[in-house]
Amino acid sequence: MAVASLKRAEVAAHASTGGLPRVRKPTGAEKAAILFLCLGEKRGSQLMQKLDTEEIQKVTRAMSGLGAISAETVEMVLTGFTEEMANGGGVVGSFAVAESLLRSLLPENQVDGILKDIRGPLKEKDLWARFSGLSENVIANYLKNEHEQTIAVILSNVKNDVTAKVLPLLGTEKMENVIERMIKMESVPHHMMKQIEETLSADIVNASSQPTASEMHQKMADLFNKLDPNALEAVSPGLETRLNDTFNSIKQKMFTFEDLSRLTVMDLAKIMRGAPGNTLPVALRGASEETRAVFLNALPGRSRDMLEEEMETMGAVRRREVQEAQAFMLDYAKQLADEDQIKLPLGDDEDELF
Repeated sequence: MAVASLKRAEVAAHASTGGLPRVRKPTGAEKAAILFLCLGEKRGSQLMQKLDTEEIQKVTRAMSGLGAISAETVEMVLTGFTEEMANGGGVVGSFAVAESLLRSLLPENQVDGILKDIRGPLKEKDLWARFSGLSENVIANYLKNEHEQTIAVILSNVKNDVTAKVLPLLGTEKMENVIERMIKMESVPHHMMKQIEETLSADIVNASSQPTASEMHQKMADLFNKLDPNALEAVSPGLETRLNDTFNSIKQKMFTFEDLSRLTVMDLAKIMRGAPGNTLPVALRGASEETRAVFLNALPGRSRDMLEEEMETMGAVRRREVQEAQAFMLDYAKQLADEDQIKLPLGDDEDELF
């Protein structure tokens, strides 16, 4: 009886749409949801009581995702409400509306169970945004043991610029097969999509917390940048003996205060303008003569004279203070680089010129 009631509501709604222009054809569940919204909470509750739990879930899920429904769409679904909708505008379906309707006719524990099932799909955009934010190497490693159809489904929901970086990391043969499946892909069954999203949701925290080898090397390079030079010099011989290639690779990723002299004049000047207090003169007191000259030459005449005078009159400076000042300048330079305000000469392969 309950199934028949829902079916009749959907058939009646469908029959009422003939001959009217369409913006988008609502699904059967969406038509039933619009009907409930138009009936209001009291009458909608009475009709909802004739449905079973599965039917209630379908209608509630559709209602939660409707958003603003135009008067034209409502007219297409319910001819009997044409005049009222034309004068009064559309209706709005939201999670709050659906929840209020459910709580007026069902026990608390049953409502909570239905809403819990619906809340998951409503947050799928956040899930895919977080997954797309992972490193392409992390995503590729996560996908490498998955079935090619599953990979195709996942990458179809990932941002294109991320997918373009991930695909080559899968190898030519697998990349070709995945692309073919993406091209041929039609709608993914709900149960399959739900299972994939649940698995991703469970794994995404673990995946994001495991750095790749390249990311770990960069982390160590940043650590070495801030390590006391004497301490780094003391451990370097042993590390070079035991981890020669790896240690040299990490050192190549290091960006020291001396490397700032390789920036363009404009970029270097921007970094110097952002240094607070006496950070710049303290940092330059521990720099080589060549590096100091590059910094001074990047300044206009009056500013250069003032900086030189400050360095001469500031007195002795502790090594620790110099290291802290230089570390601040490096961190500030990397911050500007992250904001695309300057370009750091890191010598990455991706920045190689041809």
